[in-house]
Amino acid sequence: MTDVLILGGTGWLSGRIARRWVAQGARVTCLARGERAAPDGAVLVRGDRDDARTYDLLDRPWDEVVDISSRADHVRDAVDALGDRAAHWTYISSVSVYADADVDGADESARLEAPAQDGDEYDYAAQKVAAEEQVRTLGERTHIIRPGLIVGAGDPSDRFGYWAAAFDRAGSEAVLVPRVAGRHVQVVEVGDLAAFATNIDLTGVHDAIGDPTPLDEVLDAFRTATGHGGDVRSASDDWLEAHGVQPWMGERSLPLWLPAEYSGLTTRSNRAYRAAGGTQTPWAPLIAQVLEDERARGLDRSRRAGLTRADERALLAELASG
Repeated sequence: MTDVLILGGTGWLSGRIARRWVAQGARVTCLARGERAAPDGAVLVRGDRDDARTYDLLDRPWDEVVDISSRADHVRDAVDALGDRAAHWTYISSVSVYADADVDGADESARLEAPAQDGDEYDYAAQKVAAEEQVRTLGERTHIIRPGLIVGAGDPSDRFGYWAAAFDRAGSEAVLVPRVAGRHVQVVEVGDLAAFATNIDLTGVHDAIGDPTPLDEVLDAFRTATGHGGDVRSASDDWLEAHGVQPWMGERSLPLWLPAEYSGLTTRSNRAYRAAGGTQTPWAPLIAQVLEDERARGLDRSRRAGLTRADERALLAELASG
């Protein structure tokens, strides 16, 4: 039986990885603070990664260790405590580690951001780069996965699901979208990523990301899935920015929209991922499951990304007035 330790295992992605391992017959242990239950079939060990002594609770060999932390100090402490007892180590990093956002078709060999140093102000990308450096000290036992935008039912970021909610709640009214010409979307469905992360035959580095797809095609797929019957009105980057609409994420934003100088973030090569067995859920079933999830959670709920319908209506009125 494969003995798997997941540092986390109770969150959205790490929970999916834990459940995948359980389904494969592994003995799964999740190290977490205990604020959420471990998946059925997994054992929860309560511990705080701010205290390096927490790893004393895990004093046995492991066939696999999985870590998704975005804090380099947490990763360093885990590697120091568990590295000599792990046969294989999977670290979930991010495509955010790449330094050049304007290079289309770049792959795993592209230049990285500078790693974070102790005492630096927190920066997600720099922390991930520094964490990767810690994992690499384990040598050829490691698999570093760099996902792009992770999507699917239950997504806590609300980015991809925003468009299902936006088209569905609008009904026969208009929806505000960014200019789509020349823009693309690249995502990885959370289940596809979990499946890739549970292959312990893989080592090295892989960008886990689907095929680049034109943004207009993806928005059309959302519109079709929801049966939206209203107009679709686009606004330029300058107009959106002048009206306080942010790209990509956060409050008062239009998710999936990125300024042109960030085109490389949505056009990365996924050849290595595909060659290693990485899969991509087709758009139609992916959007269908996300739409079902959005309806269940509430189309007008408070969101971490996107526009409220009231804000969207106000912006549409301003756009129409010229």
